[in-house]
Formats: sequence, C-alpha cells, structure tokens
Amino acid sequence: MHYDIKISGGTIIDGENTPRYQGDVGIKDGKIVALGAAPGDADRVIDATGKIVCPGFVDCHTHYDAQIIWDRMMTISPWHGVTTVLLGNCGFGVAPVRPSDRDTIVRTLENVEGMNAEALKAGLGEDWSFESFPEYLDAIEGNGMGINVGVLMGHTPIRLYVMGEDSTEREATPEEVEQMREIVREGLRAGAMGFASSKAPTHIGAGGKPVPSRLAVYQDEILQIAKVIGEEKTGIIQSTIGGDVLQEQFAEMSKVADCNVTWTALLQGISLGGGDHREQLKKAAQLVADGARVYPQVSPRALNFEMNFKAPFVFESMKVFKPVSAADIEGKKAIYATDEFRDAFKQTLEKGMALGMAGWPKTVISFCPSDPSLDERPLFEVAEERGQHPVDTMLDLSLENNLEMRVRMPIANHDEDEVEVLLKDPNVVVGLSDGGAHASQLCDACFSTYMLGHWVREKGALDLEYAVYLLTSRPADVCNITDRGRLKEGLAADVVVFDADTVGAGELQRVYDFPAGADRLISEAAGIEAVIVNGVLLREQGVDQVNPVSGELPGRLLRNGAAA
Repeated sequence: MHYDIKISGGTIIDGENTPRYQGDVGIKDGKIVALGAAPGDADRVIDATGKIVCPGFVDCHTHYDAQIIWDRMMTISPWHGVTTVLLGNCGFGVAPVRPSDRDTIVRTLENVEGMNAEALKAGLGEDWSFESFPEYLDAIEGNGMGINVGVLMGHTPIRLYVMGEDSTEREATPEEVEQMREIVREGLRAGAMGFASSKAPTHIGAGGKPVPSRLAVYQDEILQIAKVIGEEKTGIIQSTIGGDVLQEQFAEMSKVADCNVTWTALLQGISLGGGDHREQLKKAAQLVADGARVYPQVSPRALNFEMNFKAPFVFESMKVFKPVSAADIEGKKAIYATDEFRDAFKQTLEKGMALGMAGWPKTVISFCPSDPSLDERPLFEVAEERGQHPVDTMLDLSLENNLEMRVRMPIANHDEDEVEVLLKDPNVVVGLSDGGAHASQLCDACFSTYMLGHWVREKGALDLEYAVYLLTSRPADVCNITDRGRLKEGLAADVVVFDADTVGAGELQRVYDFPAGADRLISEAAGIEAVIVNGVLLREQGVDQVNPVSGELPGRLLRNGAAA
C-alpha cells in the first residue's frame, strides 16, 4: 500500500494501557490503515526510531469557546500534543446569545473565567456570526480548526437567553425550564456533546452577581434539563461541584439521564461538598459500585494562580469582595484603600472562611513594576520587613502600581504525595487544563507534557502506558468521543510522536499576543516531535506545518462525539 504518512520504527503505545511494542503506523485518507507492520512507501515518512508513537491527547476541560473564533489552532494545546478538546465546560460559553446580551456574556467570561474583556471584544468582533447554539457550531466548523473540537451546551448562556436579566436574580418558572429543555434538545440534535452547569460559589459573573446557573434549583431545573440527555439518548453531563449539586446529585443525573457525568474538580487541598479529597474518592467509588457513571476530574499540576487586583479571581468568592467585583477599575482602587475593606478582608482570611486559602501563606509577589527587587519574593517576608500585615502590603503595592502588581498563590494540589493518590484512582479522569480561561493568571494547557515529564520520567510515579491511557482513551470514553483516543486500524489518525527522555512543559512565559494586545501565560513544549490530526501533519519539531491564519486546517467538529 502507498500511504499518505508512514511513521516508521517507533515504540507504539496504543492508548489502552497495554504493553508497548515496536512497529510502524500507516496513515491514509485521514485514517490509521496499518499498525505494527506497514509494508509499502509513503508521501511522507517520519522516522520515529527511539521515540514513542501514541494517540493524540484528549483535553476534556477547556474554555476555548471564544478564542477559537480568532485563534483557530487553540494555542497552546496542540503544542503539547493535544489533538482533541472539549469546550463549554462549567456551563459557560458564547451561545445561545441575543445581540443585546453579548456584552453580558463578555463581562461574565471576564469575571468568571478571567478573560480579558477588550481581547474578547476585539477577537469576537462587532457582529457575531451566530445567535443560536446550532449556528455557533456551524460558525466554528465553517471557520476551520486546527484540532478536533466537541462543544457542551452551557447552562449560563441558555438561562440568560431565556430569562434575560432575571437569570441572575431568581428561580425559573416551569415554562422557562421547558424553554431551556427545548434549547438543549435542539443543541443535541445539532451535535452538542452534552450539557454543562455550575453552582460553584467561586463562579461570580457580570456585575459581581452569581453566574445565572447558580440561581437554578437542582430538582426543578438542572435535573429536568438533564433528562433531555436521556430522552435524546446522546450526550454527557459536566458540572462544577458546589451548592446543592454534589456527588449524590451527579449520581442521580447519571441514572436518570443514563449518561456519563464528569465533575470539576477533585483537588488536594480544597474541600467541597463534605470531606477532603480522600473522602471524595471514597464517595466516588461507592457511587460507581452502585451503578452510577460519575467521574471526578483531577489535575496533575499544582493549581497556581497569578493575578493582579484588577481581576482578583481567587478572592472573589469572599463576601467582602462582592462590591469589588461590581466596581470598575477606579472603584476597585477606592475600595482597596479603605480600612473597612482591609479589616474585613483580614478577618475573612484569619477565620479560614475562604475557599482554597491553604496556600495564602505561600503567596509570592511575582511582578512589581515600581520595585523589581520584590519580584519572586514571598509576600509574608516583605510584609514582615515593612512591619505590615500581608494584606496591607499586597494592597499598598497594588495601588502604587495602578493595580498592575501581580501575586502568585498556590490554591490546590501542592502536596504531590496526595496528588499521586488522585492520579492513580481508577474512577477519575484527567481534566481541568482550563485552556483558554484565566489566560493571564495560569497556564495548565501544558498538562499533558507535564504529566509525561514530571510524573512518569522524573518521579517514576506512573507507568508510561498508564499515563498515555489517562491522556487518550480514558477521557475519550468518559466524554463519549467514539472515533479517537486509540491507535487502532480504522480510527481517525490523530497521532503524537514524542521523546520520552525529553518530553516536558517549559517554564511559564508572559506574552502579549491576544487581540487588543492582551497578555497571557504560555508554556513551550519539549520533546514533542510530531503532531498529526486526521492524517495531516499539524506540527513537527515545535513548528506549525499548516498556515494557522489563512490555510486549510485538519481539525474536525465532533458532533455528538464523532466527526461526520
């Protein structure tokens, strides 16, 4: 046979946690047509001697819903071997949307997902090419995409579409719930991957108000919408844990809708819904044993937020920050200057009333324009030198620098012994890269190369076959992605070639390449030799092999879990 691409002499790991073996991979017309033995020549031969050949990685938790409009490659995900992403997580997205609500959607994403509003406005443009969810799917498919994309329907835009401003103020009426159900039904029939929601207390939206989905009553609204998944017999449910939607509710949704439910996020150091991470793992195991298909998402990386006080995401779930979230920049500065605010902030921290504050004493000043000698110094150490409370030092420096000063704080997953327990649990799925979200505050879209470099090679905590399984077939199965995640004849040719001796994620860098000159954090990949998407060589040796701006791109929209 003559192949389009032949990968020769590599060590094949098929994604199913089976032993590796030596062999070739033959690719033709976007499919894997030969595996192990691939006799014949090819238009392009990739010598993989001494390298690992495996399925493209699947990232089940991203927020590229807006970024895909101006960045068809969804950087930085493909740099790190990711060939398939799932959008619409936590119930957020950009469709359905009425033209009059576009600004509310932008401001919601700005607050809850740390996206730059000016970048969103510049990137999305004045006239969005979609209103309904099916129109959004058609728009991104027509625009083209570098890697494969599945999209969940977000509860927040659906609720805003049906209820308008009331979506952040009250419960829905039965008639409004029925409208939401029909919008989800329409979306599933158009190819949505499922439905996503959130009642997490950290999710603060436009104007400092709770995001619309947080006002939903579980039994009367969320469960009723979930039933549409069962009625249509397609789709999964994704949710953020919190409020009255905990593991028991996830199990009920799974059984009522007869579907997989995956929830965000099971992290060391954060206790949500009763109990630490080990207790949550035990609960998850009980639910699975009882027949529920519920899969907690875990992350291989420490959750480190780097932020300034223009968008203090980590603190915004505190009641004392409610007026801050609703204020503009000048209003924020005025609040930060008052003794009343500072005293209330200190009391909240001292009483341990804030979520994820175990890392507060480890806060570092990461960027201080007025005094670069403070960069990378511990906040508490600087405060002690100044004879101040750390809150006063942090806010004084922020005000001196027009809120441009940044701090970095570890929120969760900083105890690696316990993170190892999470990664090895048989009921979890690796997720929470948050690609496309919090772009100026964190960068975990490099999770795949980090896991292979840190957890496999450096720590020896995971076998390479098992790590590849966690990055490929496991998330594909949980998300009902049926035609990728494995190296198997007849399946889509999404393939990564990497060097197990050098693969890893580089140090974070701040760049200013988003629309309107907005900044973001990125991480370069090491050891990723080639990335193939649907039989097309997308990247080689860290360089794009397609034109990401105007060229034809190989990614496919996965409607209901598969490419058409």
